[in-house]
Amino acid sequence: METKTKKEFDAVKFAREQKDKLSEVLSKMSKEEIVAYFKKIRLESRIKPSA
Repeated sequence: METKTKKEFDAVKFAREQKDKLSEVLSKMSKEEIVAYFKKIRLESRIKPSA
């Protein structure tokens, strides 16, 4: 018999929610706006590649 445990954090659900939010934001932008958006996000990101 398999025992089920309650998840405190569902990674798949979280990833899908983030994808849906991003898709909604990007669907209203032009190609140039999308490129500018990601450049801005990259500069503001707290995670550094060398970390």
